[in-house]
Parts: sequence; structure tokens; C-alpha cells
Amino acid sequence: MRVLFFLVCHTLALAASGQTLSSALQQVASNNGLVGMSVVAICNGQVSDVVHTGYGDLQRGIPVEDSTRYRIASISKLVTAIGLMKLHEQGAFALDDDVSTALGFSLRNPSFPNTPITYRMLLSHQSSLQDGSGYGPFLSATYASAPPPPIAQLVTPAGAWYTADLWRTEAPGTWFAYSNLNYGILGTLIEAHSGLRFDVFMRQQVLLPLGIHGSYNIQDLNDLDHLAVLYRNNNPQVDDLGGIMPTPPDLSQYAPGSNGLFFAPQGGLRASGLELGNVVLMLLQNGVWNGTQILQPTSVASMLGNEWTYNGNNGDDYYGLFRSWGLGVHRITAQPGFDVVLPGTAMFGHAGEAYGLISDLYLDPASGQGLVFLTNGYAPGYAYQFGQSSAFYSVEEEVYAALDTHAFPACNTVGTGTTDTARELVVHDRSITWHGKGGLHLRVYDGLGRAIDASWMGPGMTWQASWSGPLFILADPGTGDPFRLRLP
Repeated sequence: MRVLFFLVCHTLALAASGQTLSSALQQVASNNGLVGMSVVAICNGQVSDVVHTGYGDLQRGIPVEDSTRYRIASISKLVTAIGLMKLHEQGAFALDDDVSTALGFSLRNPSFPNTPITYRMLLSHQSSLQDGSGYGPFLSATYASAPPPPIAQLVTPAGAWYTADLWRTEAPGTWFAYSNLNYGILGTLIEAHSGLRFDVFMRQQVLLPLGIHGSYNIQDLNDLDHLAVLYRNNNPQVDDLGGIMPTPPDLSQYAPGSNGLFFAPQGGLRASGLELGNVVLMLLQNGVWNGTQILQPTSVASMLGNEWTYNGNNGDDYYGLFRSWGLGVHRITAQPGFDVVLPGTAMFGHAGEAYGLISDLYLDPASGQGLVFLTNGYAPGYAYQFGQSSAFYSVEEEVYAALDTHAFPACNTVGTGTTDTARELVVHDRSITWHGKGGLHLRVYDGLGRAIDASWMGPGMTWQASWSGPLFILADPGTGDPFRLRLP
């Protein structure tokens, strides 16, 4: 749970004269007693900055490096959704199909027995499932038993781990309630459709094609010395393995499609900051990473599209952090005081928190910017606190501010008052004058990422913005090298 607290003027340090992104983030780490941290900034289709601080393994003195992998918590859900969308592309199901058909048992809210639970509802946390009191004991049984109990034993009234509070009183499809259990069901569905264990399918179909050599199964990792230990108060919570691979679980009787929670599709992916950066790049580039089409553009658009937006009486907004949701994607509306990553900027991605770790992955298709933030925990006296201006923690706000101040202004963008002779344009106040030989095509987005204008400019022509507030402009001179402009 996030605890309300206010810090004093933490942004002053970020604005210090001459400060670099690295030094600003080092100050953030110091201010918040972070054990270790990785931050990745992405601009214009490539990684522009990578900063690491502190230790992945405090007891053994192993620093955080590019190769350090973290158990990334709920960002795992976004990656799981990518895997499910690949099966959707292959025609395995329609998003509004009843999932009971693939599961092999009837998944129904007992209060609404005639309302099917669909893939869309599970992806967008509108299934009416929630992590009730039976969820924890069932997870324990899942990891303690060989084979693990079927997930039907948790979610159906006759099940041994069933509790009535696993289901909400609102009808499926009418209420947003963030739930890990939704993604346990989705992991089970991935197995049912593919015939493969969840970890195997994800590694073959999503992770390795995306250049991610991490895994939902720790047995796949080839370097445990660079697996981040997760800490609270410098006390190890998870992955304190000393570089030694744990004994493999007995999977000889595991039946794919019975209980996908075993591989933690809701939070168990281990990946590095740079590997998560590949996810950002893929989503920014309409499903393509490193020349490989991971997802079709229509799937990316569906994931980023609006499935739920908070209206004050249609879901749990989690202290103001959750204001809108897509298919496996947290949609940032940038409402002041609530879900703000970069002021005035709509973004898409996911956050995570578990065992002392905080993780964030967000991107802005309009400006081509993206970020990844991972920390493996904190020292005594530095428990995470609510921030000053949003529903994110103060440490997240400080990281976002450092990126906004020191990384993103240096992206391949042109700001107001700039003369760019290489691109033959002048930006002044709210106008752009083009002096190139050919035409310049402009696509204009507002601060919420909405397309609001498309224009063509000939040589000597001036385009004048008629909208207030921040604008992001994609300018294409027809040379195969489009660039971005940002008007504050």
C-alpha cells in the first residue's frame, strides 16, 4: 500500500546548474536510499541514455550493470498481454469470446451466472475477479505441490481454495478492479491455446524474438551473479541466491492449461532495463523490433486503445494512479495530481511493485519518447513515500523529473526559438517556417497524444499553431528521415 507523505522541494537538486542525467539520478538514489537502480531513456527509435547506480547484490558487492536482471513485478503483465495478442493474431480466439471454452470449465461470477467472462475483460481488469482471501493460500499450494492444483480449484464455488470474495458484486464488464488473478487465468489460457507451458511459449514467441534473454522461469537464466536481489531495509526478500541456481521444480506431471500461475505471468518475469527498453521500442515502432514484426500494428493499437476510463463511479482507481486502461496497458491520462509521468503527456505502459522493487515502463507514441525505471529496494529509514504532485511514489517523480530535465530535451526534437540549418526550418514561438527545397508534411499531436492536425508546407511557408499547451509534431520532409518538434 502506498503511504501518504510529502517531501520538501526535491526538484531543486534536479535543476542544479551543470547537472547531468547521471549525476541527477545519482542524487535521486542518494535521496531515497536506493540499493540499486537502472534507468533507460529512449528517443526517436533508439536508446539515448542508460544510467545504473548502486548494487544488484549488496551482500556480495556486485554493482548494477547493463546485464543486471530484476524480477520486474507487474510489468510482467504487459509482456504476458503481448504473448496473448500473438495467439489472437493467429486466430486462436476473439477478444470477446467466452474464456470458459478454452479453460475447460465454466468461469462465471456466481452472482451473474449468465454473463460470460471474456479475454477483453481479463486483459483490462474488468472481469469482476479480484485477489480474494483464497488467492494467497492457492499460490502457496501451487508452488508446494507437484503437480500444482488446477486453477479451477480456486475460482469455482466447488473448489478447495474457493472463497466468495474472489468475485466482486458488480457485473463483469462494468467495473475496473486491478487483479493479479486475471493474469493467472490469462497465463492458463496461453497454455491451453498453445499446448505449451507458459514459460516455454513466452520465451519462444515473445522474449527471444524481442532480444530478451530473461525469463519467467529462473532455470533459463545463464548468469545468476547479475540477478538483482530485492530488498526492504537492506534485508533480502527475493532472489538472494548467491549466484547458485535453485533446485529445479518437479514439472514431470505439469499439465499445460491447468494452472498458469505456476510461472507467475502476473509478476515473475526477470529482465534487465535494456531488455525492457526493447519492449518500449517495439510498441513505439508499431510492433517491430530490430526488423522483426513481433506484433501487428492492429494489435499494438488495440493494446493501447481505451477499454476503461475512470468516471468517478466505475472502478477502483488505486489512490488516483489508475485512470484509464487498455489491453494489458496502463494508460496515463496525465491528470494533474493523479497519473502524471511527464506533465501534460499521455503515455502508455505499466508499473510494478513487489518485495521492495519498484518498476516503471512508459512510452509516448506522439513524441517517440520512452523510459524504463527499476530499483531493487531501499536502505533502512527510506521506505517509499507518496510524491508531491501525483499518485506515483516520490522516487518515481524524481526519476521522471530527471529524465524530463536532462534526457528528453536532448532528443532529436527542435524547440521554440530554434534555427535548425540542417533541416532548413525556423521555429519561433508557436510557428514553424520551412526553407527546404521540397515539401514538409506535419502531423500534430496535443499533450494527451491525440492527433489534432495534418498539414503540408511548401518552401517559404509558415505553419502557425492555433492550440495552447504542449504540442508534439512529426515532421516528414520525404527523405526517409522524419524528425520531431516539441512546442511547449
